[in-house]
Amino acid sequence: MAKTQTATLRPDSLGAAALLPSLSGLLREWLPRQRWFAGKGRPVTDLALLSVTELHPDCLHVLIRADHAEPPAIRGPGGAPAHDCYQLFLNAGESPSPRPSPALIGRATEGPLAGLPVYDALQEPRSASVLLERLRTSDTTGALRFERDWRVSIPAGLAPRLLEAEQSNSSLVYGDSYILKIFRRVRPGINPDLEVPWALARQGCTRVPAPVAWFRTTSPWNATLGVLQPFLRGGVDGWTQALEALASSHEFTEEAFEMGRATAEVHLALAAAFPLKPQGPAESSRLASRMVERLRDAIHAVPDLLPYASGLRSAFTELAALDVPRPAQRIHGDLHLGQVLRAEQKWHVIDFEGEPARPLPERRRSQSPVRDVAGMLRSFDYAAHARRPWDPEWALRCREAYCAGYAAAAGWDPRAEPGLLRAYETDRAVYEVVYEARHRPDWLPVPMTAVARLAGAADEGG
Repeated sequence: MAKTQTATLRPDSLGAAALLPSLSGLLREWLPRQRWFAGKGRPVTDLALLSVTELHPDCLHVLIRADHAEPPAIRGPGGAPAHDCYQLFLNAGESPSPRPSPALIGRATEGPLAGLPVYDALQEPRSASVLLERLRTSDTTGALRFERDWRVSIPAGLAPRLLEAEQSNSSLVYGDSYILKIFRRVRPGINPDLEVPWALARQGCTRVPAPVAWFRTTSPWNATLGVLQPFLRGGVDGWTQALEALASSHEFTEEAFEMGRATAEVHLALAAAFPLKPQGPAESSRLASRMVERLRDAIHAVPDLLPYASGLRSAFTELAALDVPRPAQRIHGDLHLGQVLRAEQKWHVIDFEGEPARPLPERRRSQSPVRDVAGMLRSFDYAAHARRPWDPEWALRCREAYCAGYAAAAGWDPRAEPGLLRAYETDRAVYEVVYEARHRPDWLPVPMTAVARLAGAADEGG
């Protein structure tokens, strides 16, 4: 970037607000096209720069608030538009080295960057390398705080590459040794994907890669921005392996059994790392009420659920009457086949961020480990539907094997608590219906098939 162009990017000379005219039009078009943008199908109605920090002379770190209109069925109180804070890395101006074409956000037509192309800097090797160096040296840059575990040696000069498969975040792999997950949607507070793996590492749990470095912001509030962990070289996720098994008519029950064992080991370590919360009828009733409320909202958003409402609600009514003997604890929160990796001859559990759409306090709440089990059971169902013809018996055998593996390590079997398991699986299926209706209509029959089965369980005596 030319020297005069570098000067135009300095936030201390411009002020954050001065950059908005240059970025607003570009980001209104670019943000909705990103896989990690939460407001799919909804126009950006307003943008506000919350924080701008110079990472190096060619790169700005930006936190930007994007407001977007919600469909009436899921609009917040008072009909106010929803908003999210996104983390961006930007550079502008012509570069002597070629940039990949997907990195181009657009050419600014207004403000101080008028006439200059603006790029996603994470796709530029220099900016990605600077991020690693900041983490290595535990640097402070403006509102950004880079921190690390000094017991781990992080080599310098590892070549970066941006992973293409990410959905809700972006990840950089450095030399096939480390992976830096960058949280695109930023919420105030510590992110569970740092908090939980760090606590598990202190427990000696080897099923979860331990954080070696991380960075956060102090403006406009304290928030986790990214976590660096060892990269599981050669790791293959459970979803990919399940689809390969289906394609080759492989049973996958042995893998499912070991996956259940891995889940239980992580849950046992979590129970030791975080305080337990006693459960009783009052908490069961509150949990059931929240599930009923989510069902009501889901029916409003997806009227196809209405014929099954009574049967689905019965699962939550049964839950409200349960005296759950097992205490609540910290869990994964969004467990499915894509969140487990087979590497070094064993299963690892990754991505403890939880459901990004939910508030951080909710994602950090103690819950029943049965919720994670239900999430994985639903994932086997999805895998079985992904191959034609659909093989429900394959999914059933995987579900049974997974629960058996869980019981072998945990000392208790989730199938022994059918009312709790049905309630959590029903709640998950209802969530899936809304998600698929909004984002992937072609997949809607998958959770709707589960909805019909779970609603019909009431007529079969549970």
